[in-house]
Amino acid sequence: MTELIAGHPALASAVLLLAAGVAAGLAGSIAGLASLFSYPALLAAGLPPVAANVTNTVALFSNTVGTAAGSRAELRGQRRRLVRLACIAALGGAIGAALLLGTPSSAFELAVPWLIALGSVLILAREPLRRLIARRGTGGTAVPQLPMAAAVLLVGLYGGYFGAAAGVLMLAVLSLSAAEPLPVTNAVKNIVTGAANITAALAYAFLAPVDWGAALMLGLGCFAGAWIGPAVVRRVPETPLRVAVALAGLGLAWSLWRDATAS
Repeated sequence: MTELIAGHPALASAVLLLAAGVAAGLAGSIAGLASLFSYPALLAAGLPPVAANVTNTVALFSNTVGTAAGSRAELRGQRRRLVRLACIAALGGAIGAALLLGTPSSAFELAVPWLIALGSVLILAREPLRRLIARRGTGGTAVPQLPMAAAVLLVGLYGGYFGAAAGVLMLAVLSLSAAEPLPVTNAVKNIVTGAANITAALAYAFLAPVDWGAALMLGLGCFAGAWIGPAVVRRVPETPLRVAVALAGLGLAWSLWRDATAS
């Protein structure tokens, strides 16, 4: 790692990032909030914001691998849906990475808290929204395909650009798209969001200041936490989990808004 926490040896920084990775993997696979733990840990380890952002994106590749390994039961029979949505999200991730590498981030960072808050509210309002869509005669509870694809593309773009709570936004979009148990939607969300993340990570690996030592330690922890996460989702009642995810998303939105307006 290029820098260390002031007054602590390299081992302390490595342990911090490993522990943050486990927490990020759990939070990401359960709630889509991996960056709530991983990004601040990278800043605490001494990385500047841009380097922390791109290093975080590269490290969270292992989050997708871990959740895929731990969610085999939920992903059974979802191949066609996953391929379609992952391709759309990957395109969005590529666009987001290009934006980060080519444009200033200040304006977009001001919009991030509002996007996260919107996603959190959508998660809370999932059932009323589904009933409204069904009453308007869309042929069921699913969102029409074109708006759905556009929403996945935009969330993928956000995931490639910055990514904090991209999983919350993707979970909100997917929750409106199908009447299915939350663990299934959550597993699909993890893979689809991961597609955007992987595309951006490939670009950052060659074109951005990735701290590979920090990415390795964080990634190892993310893999472990992400593998455990799906088992936790299976055992937690759906409604309390959905409310907890939404409230955590609102808390993160407030924190990011405070930081953005203070800078």
